[in-house]
Amino acid sequence: MKQVQKPKKPLIFYYLIAVVVLVLLNFLLVPNITGRNITEVDYGTFLNMVEEKKVATVELDGDSIYFTDKNDNPNYYETTTFEDPDLVNRLDEAGCEFGRVAQEPVNPILSFLLSWVLPLLIFWGLGQLLAKQMMKKMGGGGGGNPFMQFGKSNAKVYVQSTTGITFNDVAGEDEAKELLTEIVDFLHNPQKYQEIGAVCPKGALLVGPPGTGKTLLAKAVAGEAHVPFFSISGSEFVEMFVGMGASKVRDLFKQANEKAPCIVFIDEIDTIGKKRDGQGFSGNDEREQTLNQLLTEMDGYDASKGVVILAATNRPDSLDPALLRPGRFDRRIPVELPDLKGREEILKVHARKVRLSDNVDFNAIARAASGASGAELANMVNEAALRAVRENRKYVTQADLEESIETVIAGYQKKNRVLSNKEKLIVSYHEIGHALVAALQTNSAPVTKITIIPRTSGALGYTMQVEEDEKNLMSKEELENKIATLTGGRCAEELIFHSITTGASNDIEQATKLSRAMITRYGMSDKFGMVALETQSNPYLGGDSSLSCSPETAAEIDDMVVGTVKKSYNKAMQLLKDNIGKLHELAKYLYEKETITGEEFMNILSRQEYAGEENTREDSQE
Repeated sequence: MKQVQKPKKPLIFYYLIAVVVLVLLNFLLVPNITGRNITEVDYGTFLNMVEEKKVATVELDGDSIYFTDKNDNPNYYETTTFEDPDLVNRLDEAGCEFGRVAQEPVNPILSFLLSWVLPLLIFWGLGQLLAKQMMKKMGGGGGGNPFMQFGKSNAKVYVQSTTGITFNDVAGEDEAKELLTEIVDFLHNPQKYQEIGAVCPKGALLVGPPGTGKTLLAKAVAGEAHVPFFSISGSEFVEMFVGMGASKVRDLFKQANEKAPCIVFIDEIDTIGKKRDGQGFSGNDEREQTLNQLLTEMDGYDASKGVVILAATNRPDSLDPALLRPGRFDRRIPVELPDLKGREEILKVHARKVRLSDNVDFNAIARAASGASGAELANMVNEAALRAVRENRKYVTQADLEESIETVIAGYQKKNRVLSNKEKLIVSYHEIGHALVAALQTNSAPVTKITIIPRTSGALGYTMQVEEDEKNLMSKEELENKIATLTGGRCAEELIFHSITTGASNDIEQATKLSRAMITRYGMSDKFGMVALETQSNPYLGGDSSLSCSPETAAEIDDMVVGTVKKSYNKAMQLLKDNIGKLHELAKYLYEKETITGEEFMNILSRQEYAGEENTREDSQE
């Protein structure tokens, strides 16, 4: 979509014009008295020249003295007079010609016009120029007071464009596109809906996590429908002055009705659409007035004209129920994180303009980027292209894309941070502890990469696991195995060095969070069973959780969380003790190589049959 551009000139341009005009007036209307170049001197210099008889003529003009010297080409001087009663005698003794300048009478009407009327006319003209520019900037007409334009909507208007965004530019959201296709069809062919008596949905609310393409979908709808597209953020309605937000809503819908059929897109609508809780100033809160006006306008406009309201938010639970009822936002369209197939399609869309080598496997990249949003996938493709440029290559390889995943997830490699030999050895055992516990358990994701190169995110190393297939559900056994894998790093440190470090802080946080969720949210405890003990808000923004139980029950939950983590810790410790030989061998190999692939890890692990392997797997299954 191509945005309509408006000509703009900075205010400093008009101030410079005013200064130039005033300077010209100063030179044209206030000319020099003598019309000649005059040198200013002090009164003492003037008296010395008089005593030395170097002064030819003197003219007294009020508080100023103008005089010339006795050169062939006389120079003109100016000085200020003082209370000197002997001045006339001194000039007589020096033989100077002197007299007073005759003052021409000034017309009082002309003086008034030049002093008062002319400057006012100049600034009035400049004010008119500024008014026109302000009205253009605010979207107003050619007349009227610019300060009455504060209630005008400042929505960005995009016009029909053959090179705009369409559904072909959106991938991984097939369900959302299908729901929006009907709106596009109505804008194209409203007659077939009107014949049967159907009415187009007044509004559609796009909900989902950040970066999933809600704004992109809205622009694609306008691109497919070839209609004007109004785009405005919810925060732009909120003003310092009460009533300005409501006025902007009115003006926005007025413009939309004038350009119907069209699409109005309000991004981050939760800014003005929050639930009314009665905590405003006696119901006169600015946000509440803006919301009330929005509700009124959505009820008042005629949907048959083809005005469709699209809105996006990642906090649907905070919206006012009156905004979500049928007749306002009729459809709620989820725009979730893409699945495996969706991630692969998104990568292909963003890789259209990137030169790729023949060995790029988008499916492998999509599996490794599990849980990534569309924006993150776009960033991965761009990071891969930047890496190829840094290495002076003309195309992007599979290695570039794999490294870009790690860059987005864990940050860039910190090449200037060098670990001591002891720290490097501890990190090697720590990461192998994670990988070994994961590999020795069933129902665990395969290990694909292990590294001990520090990253800008603060991680000194990490172990990457990638699921072979897309998973939407996790069993209790899989969650317990995951907690055991998280504790594997600390177990390896304690087993080998008989000491523990701060390197497991993130592992501890994730293990605790996961074990608590098993009890309070997933109902995986024998004592509480299927009882909800925790409520979660803002699921699309990380999910803030709060316990909804008594203090006694909360204390019991804490004890159960500790017990679950300890059980998993003991299980991981036993697995490492039973396979301590492989722990040493793999840690030594990682220490030397710094980065190993999952294939190298599995080759070393299965190099020889070691005692207790079958027993270990049976125990892990139990």
